[in-house]
Amino acid sequence: MDAKMVAQCKSSTLSLARWKPKHPSVVGMLARPLDDNARGTGKSNAYEDNLFDHIAINRLSKSFQAATGFRNSRSGYESLVEATTVASQKFSPIQQHQLAIEALDRAFPKPMLLLIRTLLPPSSRFARKWYAIFTTLLFVWLVGPLEVRESEVNGRREKNVVHIKKCRFLEETNCVGMCINLCKIPSQCYIKDSLGMPVNMVPNFDDMSCEMIFGQDPPESSDDPALKQPCYKLCKAKKSHGTNCLS
Repeated sequence: MDAKMVAQCKSSTLSLARWKPKHPSVVGMLARPLDDNARGTGKSNAYEDNLFDHIAINRLSKSFQAATGFRNSRSGYESLVEATTVASQKFSPIQQHQLAIEALDRAFPKPMLLLIRTLLPPSSRFARKWYAIFTTLLFVWLVGPLEVRESEVNGRREKNVVHIKKCRFLEETNCVGMCINLCKIPSQCYIKDSLGMPVNMVPNFDDMSCEMIFGQDPPESSDDPALKQPCYKLCKAKKSHGTNCLS
């Protein structure tokens, strides 16, 4: 993967030329995973999404469809996967970052973000802990089961890490490029710009787990191991990703 192709967090105001999607806010609720290999497909989790999960998933899918201009007739998580796959194929890596940031910006009201930033100063241990807790409660529907873990910050142990057991989005897309360009990089930028909280997302492409480390700045693109990862052999979109998915 060519690190020069990856955009950095330059500004909280990013826009995509001639791209003006309109969609409702995304609401995150808990999805309920079934037992491992419940469908005999080899996947670690099969999901029974509840009503609120479906609302969140469908709204996020619609936002990507509006952004790309390509509609699909699927429903549930399959619709989201198809919509994001189209985004990965039709937009450059930098545009994908901007598209995802814009979607997040529209999903969360600015007054709410300002309130959170005021109540939880980003440099505090308390804030890092509660950002981790909030993440485990609000985004299970998108990435699967999560748990809070500890790491060492300034010589002390604290609960500032969110561990994603097996990322639902990565598992469904089987695409490293989509993970990097539509999740990792834009999420890191958005959280830092909107809440002032640095976060380093560290995907493990061997077992599809991931860690979100609150309070830690991500490495430079040239030093980030995730950006040098070749895509999976099963990736259906790798020819369209160019430098972001390598054969």
